[in-house]
Amino acid sequence: MNKHETPIIAIIGKPNVGKSTLFNRLIKKRVAITANEAGTTRDRIFYKINLKDIETIFVDTSGLEFSKQEDIEAEMHQQVKAALQEADLIIFLVDGKSIPVADDYQTAELLRKNSKPTFLVANKCDNPNSFQYLSDWSELGFDKIHDISALHNKNIDNLKKEIYSELKRLGFENKKPIKNNNDAIKISFVGRPNAGKSTFINSLLNEKRLITSDLPGTTRDATDSEIEYNDQLFTLIDTAGLRKRGKIEKGIEKFSSIRALDSIERSDIVCLIMDYSVGIRAQDLHITSFILDNAKGLILILNKIDLMEDKEQERKRIINILKRRFDYLSWAPVVFTSGLNKKNITQIFSLAEKIQIERNKSIEHQQLIDFLQTTYHKHYPTTGGPRKVNFYDMKQIGKNPPEFEILVNKFENIHFSYQRYLENQFREQFGFEGTGINFIYRDLDKKLTKKFTPL
Repeated sequence: MNKHETPIIAIIGKPNVGKSTLFNRLIKKRVAITANEAGTTRDRIFYKINLKDIETIFVDTSGLEFSKQEDIEAEMHQQVKAALQEADLIIFLVDGKSIPVADDYQTAELLRKNSKPTFLVANKCDNPNSFQYLSDWSELGFDKIHDISALHNKNIDNLKKEIYSELKRLGFENKKPIKNNNDAIKISFVGRPNAGKSTFINSLLNEKRLITSDLPGTTRDATDSEIEYNDQLFTLIDTAGLRKRGKIEKGIEKFSSIRALDSIERSDIVCLIMDYSVGIRAQDLHITSFILDNAKGLILILNKIDLMEDKEQERKRIINILKRRFDYLSWAPVVFTSGLNKKNITQIFSLAEKIQIERNKSIEHQQLIDFLQTTYHKHYPTTGGPRKVNFYDMKQIGKNPPEFEILVNKFENIHFSYQRYLENQFREQFGFEGTGINFIYRDLDKKLTKKFTPL
């Protein structure tokens, strides 16, 4: 009997042998970060694809080293062990341009004890000189060596065919096609480094899937995990900690920040996790600009409340600070949590469901025209130019995120404070609690002004 309905294939190996490059090649997407720096991948990265007619999960792992003793390496070691326990099939990836060293022999011994079907795959075999070391790798005791070049896509299709054949031999078969599950609400978790994002998600998942550490910047890749709560499916996306652009170091951290912004872009709702112990910083405000630019749903989370002494008094103090510093986010709900103690963490699920309903709400065209006309005549915009600003039409052009087009005659003369006034009035009448809204102002072509009557 199979351990999983959907087979799990884990890629194991030393740092810098090309695990993430092979992972990206197998799933045909750039999901894992790849770089020449050893140890780039720290968390397990999951991705589900169809391998012919078998639904399959591939897992990228951190580099396995036996000589390192630092705490973070010990955590990484645990992640690899967890992947080995979960996997139905192992890809043991080695550098085909080098000879085996002690770590390789220890890994081979670990895999033999694990008793899982294992493919020894020699990567970087992209020229004839690479094959001189294959006989050395045969000393590890595996039946066959699969020579590939993940970077140049050499023999990847053959490897996938052999993986498929092995899965069929193990008894896996197509249970159901992969669905583009539009019912899953995608929630990304962002914040400054060391705000407790991974611990928070681990508590939600009730397992230690993501590495947690007191070292800032532990998470580099964006990591997706699925969870069902009260019959609703959620995709939880952990991201690398974001810092100001000027403080982002060259290399890996830069790529991680880009990946975090990509995660915000592909999520429905963003949980901005702030560390209570260090307070609300300017960088927290900076992060919200990325969220607002993409009109995402937003939940403000004050994490680590287990460190609070006078909880009631502290909550009041922080709420006052939030009202002052996040005055433009009055529509975003606030949750006080402790990821470590699992306090109030499941509140985000019910909030996310409510926000997702708001994000998919539709407003009738006539209601929008009536709103714009009433709001405009209640308070006329002051302008910086000689021409009077007139509004002609307003209509909804999108959902999730909600988008509204406003037709005007001279948009550049509308002060940003008036745009804020319109949004506040709009939210007061129509709601849209918990989500950003895109208001798109379009200047009416002068040739068309005769066809429209100012409101």
